[in-house]
Amino acid sequence: MTADYEAQLRAVSLRVTRPRLAVLAALHDHPHVDTDTVIDLVRTELPTVSHQAVYDVLRALTEARLVRRIQPAGATARYESRVRDNHHHVVCRSCGAIADVDCAVGHAPCLTASDDHGFVIDEAEVVYWGTCPDCASSD
Repeated sequence: MTADYEAQLRAVSLRVTRPRLAVLAALHDHPHVDTDTVIDLVRTELPTVSHQAVYDVLRALTEARLVRRIQPAGATARYESRVRDNHHHVVCRSCGAIADVDCAVGHAPCLTASDDHGFVIDEAEVVYWGTCPDCASSD
């Protein structure tokens, strides 16, 4: 798997570094995590990595579109490695759990706006809100 991450970094002209590899691995194994969780996960492999190094890596990977930053209303920013498709998210109002939701109809139908106002649309962000099964069963 490390070779895949190395190839991803090289494909976007980013140097291959241990912190970048560790962040990519953490996000692959734990989608929708916040920055503090990414830091904790990376430190299991690289105990001396600084907060700033992880922030810098997340910014570089997001700018290179290797990871995606999502921030549902009222929630902390989260990161995921699922990119290059137009998927959405469902968020639990109770515990904040987040899960991926594929577009419901056809190939990325959300990219066809009823009125694009002249914009060239390349991404749509839809957030579904509700109660996850764990929270619903504890009511």
